Amino acid sequence: MNTEVVRIALLGAESTGKTSLSLRIAQTLQSLGLSVTVVPEVLREWCDAQGRTPLQHEQAAIAQQQAQRTFDIDSGWVIADTSPLMTAIYSDFIFQDKSLYPEALAYQAQFDLTLVMGLDIAWVPDGLQRDGAHVREPIDAMLRESLRSANIPFKVIYGQHESRLDATLMAIQEGIHALRADLGLRLASFKSAQSQREGAQFGLNQGKTAWRCDLCSDADCEHRLFSDLLQAKGSVN
Repeated sequence: MNTEVVRIALLGAESTGKTSLSLRIAQTLQSLGLSVTVVPEVLREWCDAQGRTPLQHEQAAIAQQQAQRTFDIDSGWVIADTSPLMTAIYSDFIFQDKSLYPEALAYQAQFDLTLVMGLDIAWVPDGLQRDGAHVREPIDAMLRESLRSANIPFKVIYGQHESRLDATLMAIQEGIHALRADLGLRLASFKSAQSQREGAQFGLNQGKTAWRCDLCSDADCEHRLFSDLLQAKGSVN
């Protein structure tokens, strides 16, 4: 992988804040003097241009164009507002077509960091490609399962407004630093947010503060949290 480029994918069901968050990430990184390119969602452009949603046979070309736009960039930071994997998931969900998964997952494995948007913000209508709030949970489940089945690590982003951006910056600080130690100094401006998280965790360990789940992007931790809650509910019933 080219060490001169860092690619981050924002994935998630519809109306989970991918587009607005991608722009805010870019603004933050640019304020640090970094070169950043935001790759917009091809599906949105396609629907706006065609005045309809794509048919099954048109999905592959959309996924390929999304990949091309992302991976043709070979320098700086690339923030992808979705990836071919979301096209594959919607093709599976709508048309029961699983043929796009292999190539989409191969592309996904090339990202330096995969961020999955949590479902904690309200659904709002916006364009032809949005089907309704009822599809978010099944799409979210399919996304996580596809990533886990391909052993692609990901972090989950929660929070409202500023806290969502803060959670994202912490995930970038941790994820990118782990992959590319040479970028550690350039990410020093994220240190204050990281310190806040460490301080909150220290307080939790001392029994002084409650853990902020909206500031934790650990998918495994999240899974254990909800598993524990379901078990507790079952024992009460």
